[in-house]
Amino acid sequence: MSADLQNAEEETNMEVLDRLTEPDCVKLCHRLVDGLCGREPPRRGEYGASWSLEEWLRLRDSLTAVFCRSVGSNAADEEVLAELQTSCSRHAPAVLNVLRARRREIRLALLGRTNCMSSAVLQDFDWNLKLALSSDKISSLNTPLLSLSLDVRENGALRPVAVEMNKEELSALISSLEAANKVMLQMK
Repeated sequence: MSADLQNAEEETNMEVLDRLTEPDCVKLCHRLVDGLCGREPPRRGEYGASWSLEEWLRLRDSLTAVFCRSVGSNAADEEVLAELQTSCSRHAPAVLNVLRARRREIRLALLGRTNCMSSAVLQDFDWNLKLALSSDKISSLNTPLLSLSLDVRENGALRPVAVEMNKEELSALISSLEAANKVMLQMK
């Protein structure tokens, strides 16, 4: 689905937000952020008189997506406000105020979700450089090899991992790690 089509859907989904008073809108937004951060999310029963089940689900998903997208892309307040004013013009400033107040919490929750994708964490490493002088097929090899020993903590247990790489494999690993570092720096 294209971003424009997705934004158009969210606009129609969030128009129903205007049925709430501003204090109720702020309360709903804070409760949605609570749910995003792993605490008690809002219940449909609290808003059953305002929306149908389908409207509730769409609104909840749209607001959550706006919070995640705004924090994830580090969007400026003006960008977020412009996006919100096209969909829920009456409560756009209130939603933006909630986003400003809870931006750090949302970011930490998103980072936590990303970190939980893998349960393995690098604990320690060691490396040695070796020179392979020959093999059973070639009498004279003279190839440098890197022995990399990793201690990986996975589900509370420490697991040793040993890797041996030639020069080309090491270059590919370094390139991958540099690319990952650039992405991490951009996320900060």
